[in-house]
Amino acid sequence: MIATLLMSCRQSDEAERFGLRAVTMPNGKSIYAEMAVDNMELLRGMMFRDSLAPDRGMLFLHNKLGKYPYWMFQVRIPLDIIWLDNKKNVVEVIPNVPPCPATSSTGCPTFGGTKEAQFVLELAAGMAAKYGVEPGTKVDF
Repeated sequence: MIATLLMSCRQSDEAERFGLRAVTMPNGKSIYAEMAVDNMELLRGMMFRDSLAPDRGMLFLHNKLGKYPYWMFQVRIPLDIIWLDNKKNVVEVIPNVPPCPATSSTGCPTFGGTKEAQFVLELAAGMAAKYGVEPGTKVDF
C-alpha cells in the first residue's frame, strides 16, 4: 500500500516536471494531460501527432467562458473532444472526431462549442466513454 502511494506521488511529480497535469475522470481514473495555455499552444493543439496513449490527453485553458468550436486541421488521429465549464462540469462531448484530410484549414469542419465552456479536453477516440465522461459529470484537475 505504501509503495503504491509513493509510486503514485513520484509519477505525479515527474509528470508535472514535464508539463503534464493529472486529470481525474468521472470514474475515478486519472490521466496526464499536456496543457495548452498560450495562443500558439491553443492553435497547435494535437496537430501532426501520429498517436495518443489511452492515459494521456491535452487540456486547453481558455481565459474566460465562451463558445469554443474546435477543428481537426492537420490532426492525424481521431479524438474525443470534451468541453467543461468554469466549475469543471462536462457540458458537451463529441466522440470520435475524425481527422481532417483537407490541405487547407478552410476545408475542415468545426465541432462542438455550442455550450459555454472554459476548458476543453482532448482524449484518444473512445476514451471519453471508457472514463465515464458525459454531460453532467465532473472532471477534476
